[in-house]
Amino acid sequence: MANIPAAMVKELRDKTSAGMMDCKTALNETNGDIEAAVDWLRKKGLSKAAKKAGRVAAEGLVAVESSGHTAAILEVNSETDFVARNDSFQAFAREAAKIALMGDGTIESLEAAHFPGSQTTIKDRLQELIATIGENMTLRRVAKLTVSNGVIATYVHNAVSDGLGKIGVLVALESEGDVDALSALGRQIAMHVAATNPIAVDASGIDAATVERESAILREKNAGKPDHVLQKIVESGLKSYYKEVTLLEQSFVHDPSKTVTQVLKEAESKAGKPVALKGFVRYALGEGIEKEEAPDFAAEVAAAAGGKA
Repeated sequence: MANIPAAMVKELRDKTSAGMMDCKTALNETNGDIEAAVDWLRKKGLSKAAKKAGRVAAEGLVAVESSGHTAAILEVNSETDFVARNDSFQAFAREAAKIALMGDGTIESLEAAHFPGSQTTIKDRLQELIATIGENMTLRRVAKLTVSNGVIATYVHNAVSDGLGKIGVLVALESEGDVDALSALGRQIAMHVAATNPIAVDASGIDAATVERESAILREKNAGKPDHVLQKIVESGLKSYYKEVTLLEQSFVHDPSKTVTQVLKEAESKAGKPVALKGFVRYALGEGIEKEEAPDFAAEVAAAAGGKA
């Protein structure tokens, strides 16, 4: 067996996007000949991933996994919904979410993590799936929440399997109260988050640029009014805005006569201890990804024939 340096393995991986172990095997099989190794990988169908990388992947799955005091959520994308129903793709998303529980909540650490009892990393396994299934796939984002006491509740909307779906939510409730009561409350709040899509727990969590943008809109709408009047209008408008977009001030979807803050306060009697909502994460599949327009094949054919559709 040839003595293959790590730099050569990396060079081949950069050329082909194949997995590290596949690159090492290819170089061993070809006695360290890079170009021959590229051909070896192509024949094995392991270098297809690089050709897929430029294609938009906006379908896929959101996966959630919880171990009580810790939970993780991730989004893994594919080009088509058909692939999202593939057993291998679902197994990858589910296992990646489990591994994410042990990481630091960053994409970098998750991609570098190994499957249990294997030398294959998450990133390598995804490249193998791309080569096998034939679509571009991306591990887009991951997050993790932890509480010292209480629960991390989870909810998956439009679930295709346990813990896998189109929208995933984590809600962190810090409390020393009854776990069953906290779990039931957390799930209800997670369902609320899925439905209302708040941008922060409370006003302090909204970034300054967003607040300034809302303030500017209010000032522009009321331009020409005296400064002291304008200031009151802006303050009032921001309060209304916070009620719409912050979780604690929103009307609870299960009982719109109460805010989420009021629901939490009332739940303390069942939990037996104070309850604090420490954070949440909501992932909706494909949000923010600019999808390609479907081609107008009739127009393309007509154009090619020199006619009009």
